[in-house]
Amino acid sequence: MIKSIHIAAKDLRSEFRTKQMLNSMFIFSLLVIVIFSIALGELLSQPDIIEKLAPGILWIAFIFAGTLGLSRAFGSEMDNGCLEGLKLCPVDRGAIYTGKTISSAVIMFLVEALTIPVFVVLFNYEISGLAGLALVIFLGTLGFVVVGTLLSALTVNTRAREIMLPILLLPLIIPILIPAVMATGKLLAGGDISTIYTELRILLVYDLVFFAVGHLVFEFTIQE
Repeated sequence: MIKSIHIAAKDLRSEFRTKQMLNSMFIFSLLVIVIFSIALGELLSQPDIIEKLAPGILWIAFIFAGTLGLSRAFGSEMDNGCLEGLKLCPVDRGAIYTGKTISSAVIMFLVEALTIPVFVVLFNYEISGLAGLALVIFLGTLGFVVVGTLLSALTVNTRAREIMLPILLLPLIIPILIPAVMATGKLLAGGDISTIYTELRILLVYDLVFFAVGHLVFEFTIQE
């Protein structure tokens, strides 16, 4: 686990030095929020309608921005010739996967933390149940990153990796996207954690299963 943290710290130091991907992801999610706010127009004055649309808008912004970030999770290593160096490190290949998952998740959490206040301002909507919402976003984002990191490694050697990643990723995250959106909707409607118990169990099981699978098969995804 310590080796995974070192790998994640290396990625985060590199990202925070340039902020290239962080800025790109935030601008992308910001554009999604702005476009929806313009398209809805007069509907923004009707809280009951925004309450129904908010979960979908938020998760669309999260998923699209996250896909942009994951496409560069291993792409930057290929561009700099660092992937072969990681393979030669005397560490378990699963540690590389875990480290990449941690760094990608941290970046996504930062983008989401910046996106939600923008949504609140542009949609003039007050979000209640922040603790429960944070838990849902954490589990949903973690499941998305766990699968996305594995597929990013799988497609890194393909010429059209920016196209292949969304094609492979979006169908696989449907089982986590549905409960995440449903749980978000219940919380925004005034529910508490007890009302989303089923959704939380689905998210947790998905995260654990796919993390275990990714950790086991990652070694084969980065082979030539």
